[in-house]
Amino acid sequence: MRSPRNDDLSPDNPEARDRHVAERTCILSRRTASRDELIRLALGPDGSVAPDVRARAPGRGAWIGVTRGEIDLANAKGKLKPALQRAFKTNEVSVPADLGERTEAALRQSALDRLGMEARAGNLINGSDKVEVAARSGKVALLIHAADAGDDGNRKLDQAWRVGGGAAQGVIFPASRTILSMALGRDNVVHVALTDPAAASRVQHALKRWRAFTGPDRGPEGGEPALEDGSAEAN
Repeated sequence: MRSPRNDDLSPDNPEARDRHVAERTCILSRRTASRDELIRLALGPDGSVAPDVRARAPGRGAWIGVTRGEIDLANAKGKLKPALQRAFKTNEVSVPADLGERTEAALRQSALDRLGMEARAGNLINGSDKVEVAARSGKVALLIHAADAGDDGNRKLDQAWRVGGGAAQGVIFPASRTILSMALGRDNVVHVALTDPAAASRVQHALKRWRAFTGPDRGPEGGEPALEDGSAEAN
């Protein structure tokens, strides 16, 4: 008797991910995309709608694949609620006026949480000197600068990353060094380097989702090449 194939169906197996990509449809644009490209909205027991960016809340969900400006406009014009009522199959839906703001805040927190998890796992280093050495040695998979980092420091580390075979420039993170320091539990975090490719991919993905929602005029600036290869796996 032939033995059955022992396929690896774990989320970490790229072939398994390709075979089992769950797609959803945006309730506003009707665009179909993978779950990782869209944002889930959850319906609470009281009928209130809230962002569920990690797609873990129980019950029925609705999916959006538009920018914050578009969802704010749809909400203000009264088009969002009917779309949600159809998606949730109930008229008992309460949509907060600041749903767009709450969703953006949730995506921002998700990106900061991801950085914190990678720091605790030992996949992240900070400090200009340490980052420069690692970058020149080809050990940096993703380079990130705080929003208030100096141009000179950014250029110096960008050059070191290029020398080590990295991208043209690092990512400008849309938060100050104070926010990054709090997220990582470290002092004065200005420049961050992800040294593990899988960790870098997870951080890239969190940043891409955040930027896709905030839109080109509000999201992270710079570092476009460094964000192109982000994985769809957030965990």
